[in-house]
Amino acid sequence: MAEIQNLSNEVDVRRQKIETLRAMGEIPYKEKFDRTCTIKEAREKIGERVAICGRVIFKRVMGKFGFMQIRDMEGKIQISVGRNELDEEAYDFYKKFVDIADFVGVEGEVYTTQTGEVTVRAEKVTLLSKVMRPLPEKFHGLVDTETIYRQRYLDLITNENSRKVFLTRSKIVSFIRRYLEDNGFIEVETPILQTSVSGASAKPFFTKHNALDMDCNLRIATETWLKQCIAAGFDRVFELGKDFRNEGMDPSHLQEFTQVEWYASYWNFENNIEFFHGLIIKLLNECLGTTVVTYQGQQIEFNQEWPRINYIERMREILGFDFLDETDLDSFKKKVVDAGIFGYTELEECKSVRTLIDYIYKRKIRAGIVNPTIIYNYPAVLIPLARRNDADERVIDVFQIVAGGAELVKAYSELVDPIVQRRLLELQLEEKAQGDDETMDVDEDFLLAMEHGMPPISGLGFGIDRFMQFIFDLPNIRDTVLFPLMK
Repeated sequence: MAEIQNLSNEVDVRRQKIETLRAMGEIPYKEKFDRTCTIKEAREKIGERVAICGRVIFKRVMGKFGFMQIRDMEGKIQISVGRNELDEEAYDFYKKFVDIADFVGVEGEVYTTQTGEVTVRAEKVTLLSKVMRPLPEKFHGLVDTETIYRQRYLDLITNENSRKVFLTRSKIVSFIRRYLEDNGFIEVETPILQTSVSGASAKPFFTKHNALDMDCNLRIATETWLKQCIAAGFDRVFELGKDFRNEGMDPSHLQEFTQVEWYASYWNFENNIEFFHGLIIKLLNECLGTTVVTYQGQQIEFNQEWPRINYIERMREILGFDFLDETDLDSFKKKVVDAGIFGYTELEECKSVRTLIDYIYKRKIRAGIVNPTIIYNYPAVLIPLARRNDADERVIDVFQIVAGGAELVKAYSELVDPIVQRRLLELQLEEKAQGDDETMDVDEDFLLAMEHGMPPISGLGFGIDRFMQFIFDLPNIRDTVLFPLMK
């Protein structure tokens, strides 16, 4: 058999092996492999012959016998390779040309070693794909954050916890779709390119549609489109996909994030609280096998009644005055500063009464909540698309689920009165004129649909990324995204 040139650089060594294989008439990148089961399945087939494949993560040769381990996404298994099963040429090929990180196919019987290790006794080893670059840090796992985000594939190869996070994420997304469909919801697709900023209070990304010579924005939410589906006669609809908000970066916010929104005719927000609670309990049981989550060293049980906090009452306690009647931003700021709650410098970013209220809430109420908690009874000024309370129009029928100091879910009884909706969206334009760049536009297409009639509705938005960050207690929300945007 051909000898390999002694080269110091491992990439060059592997490149030389590829050239040598080609010169020998071998194919270093095979077309396919007929696998009979996955590695996870093979571990349950003691005494049976299997054909499995995966990436080599360990190899040790001791004369005429040795072991290697191969891995796929869901498991790993030990392979014994020796001269008793392979002829001299095949064994020599294995020793010289199969390296750590290569993809191989293995055929043989599954057995258990004296130490209890499930192993495949290799009767045939096929080199499927020759890898040019070695794995990092001798397979001890990546620790450099920059490399983890830029080369996620290496992170997944080397880090068990990352594999668990992303496999679970896939299961969660699949479960949500099935759960909604099983409860009568229909999945639809709505535009990502839009001509009005609507559906939430956030700063959008803008782009240009060259063919139509038209300025567009990337959607910040799917709300107004899904409500139009309700107007069309879909009783229950949902969409699971990407939204985009051109906001500052921090460990709990993504500018491109995944969210599921659903809307149900004839529900109010209390129906959505009950529905979401049931979904989460079943989701955690199916995808994690438990309803207990460990967050910052604390055991949190989801399968219980969640406590409630009245947003307006708690804010009144903090401020010491009734903030619902505040309409002048400067006067409101002065009262907050005089009460010793914040200084003027801290409030400089607040450009409207709405943003000032939200600023206080996030720092004085939301930040201290660890266990899943229902926040309800919101000021009407915060959300122009929510239904005003029948008893007090300054209040909206809204709830959020907050855990770990972050919003997991926002939902409300929807505003379906087109006259009130137009007035509220026009007020948003006044806030935009005051410098608030997170306001919505007057969406005429949405208002036209509303004027054609909508039934009572409740809708809910559930961010997948932030939920993943919470249940896995991850320090950065980018740890929940396979390929986060990097500068």
